[in-house]
Amino acid sequence: KTDVRRGVMKKTTIIKRTAILLCTAVMAVTGIPVNVYADELPYDTYNYNYREYIVETPAAYVPNGSVTGQNVGTTNFVEPQDLCVAPDGEVYVADTKNNRIVVLNHEMTQTIRIIDSFVNDGKQDSFDQPYGVCVSENGALYVADSMHKRIVVLTPEGEFIKIIENPQSEILEEGFDFIPIKVTVDYADRVYVISRNAFEGILLFESDGSFTGYYGTIEVKITLWEKFWRKIATKEERSKQQLYIPTEFTGMDVDPGGFIYATNIDSEGKQAVRRLNPQGKDVIQKGENQNVGGDLWVIQNGKYGGPSEITDVVYRDKGIYSLLDRKRGRVFTYDKEGNFLYIFGGLGTQEGTFTTPVAIEMVDDELVVLDSYYGAIMKFSATKYGSLINEAVGLRYDGDETQAIDIWQQVLKLDENNELANSGIGKAYLTAGENKTAMKYLELGMNRKYYSVAWKRYRNEILTENMNVFMTILGILIVFGLVYKYFLKKKIKACRAQKKAKQEGGFT
Repeated sequence: KTDVRRGVMKKTTIIKRTAILLCTAVMAVTGIPVNVYADELPYDTYNYNYREYIVETPAAYVPNGSVTGQNVGTTNFVEPQDLCVAPDGEVYVADTKNNRIVVLNHEMTQTIRIIDSFVNDGKQDSFDQPYGVCVSENGALYVADSMHKRIVVLTPEGEFIKIIENPQSEILEEGFDFIPIKVTVDYADRVYVISRNAFEGILLFESDGSFTGYYGTIEVKITLWEKFWRKIATKEERSKQQLYIPTEFTGMDVDPGGFIYATNIDSEGKQAVRRLNPQGKDVIQKGENQNVGGDLWVIQNGKYGGPSEITDVVYRDKGIYSLLDRKRGRVFTYDKEGNFLYIFGGLGTQEGTFTTPVAIEMVDDELVVLDSYYGAIMKFSATKYGSLINEAVGLRYDGDETQAIDIWQQVLKLDENNELANSGIGKAYLTAGENKTAMKYLELGMNRKYYSVAWKRYRNEILTENMNVFMTILGILIVFGLVYKYFLKKKIKACRAQKKAKQEGGFT
């Protein structure tokens, strides 16, 4: 069924493109203006329904230009690997193979400065393939200077502050090679570093640069059957078996509350992002399908090459976050509850598609994706459809669910089968205490969890409203039962007396 739906999507796209070509031909030959309402995109826009089948949706985000080095007054970026937005709005690009950090203005129209060297202990120093970049709330610039095996901390203008390098601890294996590729900083200036081949977790450093330990280690589950076979297997057989080591993290972002969103490559395609609390425990919510791993349909059909490979994450606002899939160039967006909001993007050579997407960020209301191969920042703007979903989810996050009803109704006008919108309306009515109406929309939204809540509340509501009637009827039945029992006993007694008299030959 999934293949059939995928085929229908492709067929529909072909029909749309053919129609536009025919319209264009009519305009060229006859000179008659023809209105074409569909804006063609270089990628499919879709979501998944309750049964995890693909359903077409309106576009939530559309391409809105790109930024290259030449566009902003410098030389082209060469295999850039990361970007971030500073608290003051400036955009920092880790131009990796050019060994520099390029700072753009907030609109990304010009280069403000280039940081390719700094004075360290009285000597000129420089970067060697800086892979990661981050600016803290205090304005300090953190650079993952990968090939120099260190984190360089500078002022926004490029003046030296300190270096974090060579972590020492008993928990680090002998000969550990510190090669930082991603870095982020929380509100307390704690530094989180993803180091190449560090499978035990994210490396955590205090604000003074001292190494604290691993953070957010991904637990690998081994079945009892696998444990049994590993015990009885020979040394040679064990060497050929899969190594049960944790997964390496790929990207990070931090929300205002200090929670770290960290992505990883998940071979099962079920969980490619974690929301780590200050203790390093994963507290992410996974929604109805218990999946925050990107595409679902690829898991059902192996010929599409397996699950998504999530390489980066950006926390946006109101609990919304977006994941970047380097395998198919998709951007997946979720709300705090782990529900799919929308999907867009793809691989290709047209504007709005990618070849090697490596990082994702939010600049005002635009989502931007850094493509390493093109050396460009691709910009995407929200459509009315995407803006309405963002607004409705934000209202629910703030607790203003009643106000969200009108917004979700507008979403349904654009996408009448949107289960998320129906579910959102149902939740809003549930919060308002209108349980019967909530049940209607939650059923349309195929939301079993909240439908059960609404049904139980509606049942209790009916019982409460009709309690007096129920009690009156119950009282009548009890009285009737007692009276009936009384007269029944008298009748039985009379029958017994009559039977006894007959047996004795007398009459009553």
